[in-house]
Amino acid sequence: MESSASGAPGPPSQEAPQSGAGAGPVAIAEPSSAPAPPSRYESQKRRDWNTFLQYLKNHKPPLTLARCSGAHVIEFLKYLDQFGKTKVHVTGCDYFGNPNQPAPCSCPLKQAWGSLDALIGRLRAAYEENGGRPESNPFGARAVRIYLREVREGQAKARGIPYEKKKRKRVALGGGNGGGAGASGSGGAAEQGDGGGVGGGDGTGSGSGGTSISTSSASASASASVAAANVAVSSAVASSTSV
Repeated sequence: MESSASGAPGPPSQEAPQSGAGAGPVAIAEPSSAPAPPSRYESQKRRDWNTFLQYLKNHKPPLTLARCSGAHVIEFLKYLDQFGKTKVHVTGCDYFGNPNQPAPCSCPLKQAWGSLDALIGRLRAAYEENGGRPESNPFGARAVRIYLREVREGQAKARGIPYEKKKRKRVALGGGNGGGAGASGSGGAAEQGDGGGVGGGDGTGSGSGGTSISTSSASASASASVAAANVAVSSAVASSTSV
């Protein structure tokens, strides 16, 4: 009985994992990369979209996004005027058209045209990002564009601050007076001279440096011609002497 008890196999022993050359590769868990925070534009667009959806929900009667039209968008923009901070003088105000208001007045505060224009751009993009079709986008309706243009013109007259589109600066590539673009001016390339640049010199694109290069080339050609003539004369003289 004792021998049979001692010969019975015991539970398998658990050996500790060996470390060293014979051990297998150890998997290292890579830290999960956190998603990048949204940009300022994306955050503002999300807030504007949520504000508009809340406006539709509180509308009387409540509106759905599918039934929203350009008229509802204009109504929303007028609703936002109560939160504006831009003084817009009325026609009968003494400071109408005065950009520098010397004293306070009772004219209302409204949303500036630039703020409304940027808001419509964000909402127009958010509408399509949330499944809306571009052809039925109420924020791109013609009535909304006309309303924004009227707000811009009205505020320009009331505040005395005209809204002008920024003109893109065009780079002059032809001739003219003064420096041109790129490496023009006194710090330009050696080929363009020390004061001409692209638009300097005589207006053809070459500066004083280009003129000196062409002059030296002409002088070298003239010297070569004179040397060739001298060689020809010497040969003729030698031939006559030998005869």
